[in-house]
Amino acid sequence: MTDHTFDLVVLGGGSGGYAAALRAAELGKSVALVEKDKVGGTCLHRGCIPTKALLHAAEVADTARDASAIGIRASFDGVDPAGVRAYREGIVAKKFKGLEGLVKARGITVVAGEGRLEAGPAVRVGDDLYRGTDVVLATGSYSRTLPGLEIGGRVLTSEHALELDEIPARVVILGGGVIGVEFASVWRSFGVDVTVVEALDHLVPNEDVALSKALERAFRRRGIASSLGVRFQGVTQTSESVTVTLEDGKTFEADYLLVAVGRGPATADLGFEEAGVTLDRGFVVTDDRLRTGVPHVWAVGDIVPGLQLAHRGFQQGIFVAEEIAGLSPVVVPDSHIPKVTYSHPEVASVGLTEAQAVDAHGADGVASYEYNLAGNGKSEILGTAGIVKVVRVKDGPVVGVHLVGDRVGELITEGQLAVGWEAHPEDIAPFVHAHPTQSEALGEAFLALAGKPLHAL
Repeated sequence: MTDHTFDLVVLGGGSGGYAAALRAAELGKSVALVEKDKVGGTCLHRGCIPTKALLHAAEVADTARDASAIGIRASFDGVDPAGVRAYREGIVAKKFKGLEGLVKARGITVVAGEGRLEAGPAVRVGDDLYRGTDVVLATGSYSRTLPGLEIGGRVLTSEHALELDEIPARVVILGGGVIGVEFASVWRSFGVDVTVVEALDHLVPNEDVALSKALERAFRRRGIASSLGVRFQGVTQTSESVTVTLEDGKTFEADYLLVAVGRGPATADLGFEEAGVTLDRGFVVTDDRLRTGVPHVWAVGDIVPGLQLAHRGFQQGIFVAEEIAGLSPVVVPDSHIPKVTYSHPEVASVGLTEAQAVDAHGADGVASYEYNLAGNGKSEILGTAGIVKVVRVKDGPVVGVHLVGDRVGELITEGQLAVGWEAHPEDIAPFVHAHPTQSEALGEAFLALAGKPLHAL
């Protein structure tokens, strides 16, 4: 056994782990980054980046299909799965190469292998022990399934769906959250007959209900079917198809079933509990500064209860590196972290839903306004429908910004600033939004809540 000593040892090379490693190295720490697969983790290799590449390919397919509506002669002749795969893999490879170069340039020691936490604190990889003054746990997440629902054959997770070498004719998607909705959008653009099964009453059920209803309307117009409010019961499969049964007896036949019921924390059999780390349903319990309770052991990313978002893990990695260095960084609550679902149309939000705001401040203490994108010139040019919804405390700050429509994910940062800085609509109303942009829709909503609507009654 060989001992190695570093200022910081990071277990897991995904968004949270490599962010902690990069920032710590920048602050002069010696860093070891332990990763069993490839630095970049799920987000770069099997999640955010490849799925968004697919979504762009889907957008191009829709554009080609609808080109004649804007006077462009073009034709949609179908999807080349091998070509789409090459495009997607090329993007991932380029980003991976850049990340590898950055890690190397910062002098970070990358340890290839499966690590296990030990007291010390330390991380064991094979016969080697990597001791750190501090250890950051950043082991990420995995695709969940339901009890009794086995993955295999024609029952897929999102990772398997990315590797399909065909465009199926029919797909059932179990789960109407972010992953399910994004794959539904891609496949429909590729000409697939798609049905989304969601046990709750709405798609993207964690969003404001106004966004859920708008997305459901948009999906119906696109021909994406939804079954809402009835639980999944079971699935049978043959060599050529699957049959999905719900608790009310309704059945759906398809080529594949995509299981998109969320992601679980990857913490099992990694020595966490043996080293004294407390787990709750597999998640690592931390305080608001991401300390685990074991001295000098921290946790970031999907293993920490809360939003499972790559940019949340990235921010937490930076936070922990700065906390270790004594810089006292600011805690960013989950409610101030923007969420984006990159479907067609997109859904984006930050802060409290109207229902959450009412719970916190009472029905008489909350005001909201919805601006329809039909009144926005750039949205009309893009051919997108949707809404901008802003929620405020009466005579107080903006506490929630919610958007649905194509490309609205690019607008949510302004909403984050408004919520994070506790701005009043009256503070924002004087700001000038460039014309014609979709950002004007946000400006209109703030104007309306400030009591001076321009294009609204």
